[in-house]
Amino acid sequence: MGIKGMIDLEKHYSFYGAYHRHRVNVLMHTLFVWPLLFSFLVLFYFTPPVFSRFLSLPPENLLTSHGLVLNFGFLLALIYAVTYVCLDWKAGSLAALLCFAFWVGASLLAQQLGFSLAWKFFLASQVICWAGQSIGHGVFEKRAPSSNMAQAFVMAPYFVLLEVLQTICGYEPYPGFNRSVELKIEAEMKQWQSKAPSKKDA
Repeated sequence: MGIKGMIDLEKHYSFYGAYHRHRVNVLMHTLFVWPLLFSFLVLFYFTPPVFSRFLSLPPENLLTSHGLVLNFGFLLALIYAVTYVCLDWKAGSLAALLCFAFWVGASLLAQQLGFSLAWKFFLASQVICWAGQSIGHGVFEKRAPSSNMAQAFVMAPYFVLLEVLQTICGYEPYPGFNRSVELKIEAEMKQWQSKAPSKKDA
């Protein structure tokens, strides 16, 4: 079946879109979602190698000589990259390249910072990025974020990139995708508004 068969991209993207309608909230997520992933990759630089049993690499090789280690940070970037390519090979491939570029950049930064500063960078990034997104939802969207953790941590970077590509060049994974998603968002919003307490009830 594959990931494409297991994940209905229209369904999940429209669900995400229903929680991100206000322009400022969309901007907040555009600014802060990918930095969240970057900060995790910085922290995960200090995890042990995970492929040492399967790869017979010499102690000094092209990767380690540049401060790159096939650790949990690399594994995280790999999982994200494969997921995104399976969802949509065009935008997903761009997202995958960004994941590995972030892994390289995070590794180099972590090497310069050292663990004593890297965890502080991670903590500050998490606080700032989550605060920014919370403001976007609470002040502008006026709707609490979804409680779907898989969507929040795994799918959000791809959805943000997809949203940017749609805005810039009208991109869609396949013909009719954007229209179908918009119809699903409208239906979801009507359902949410019908359940939301009115001002008269407040």
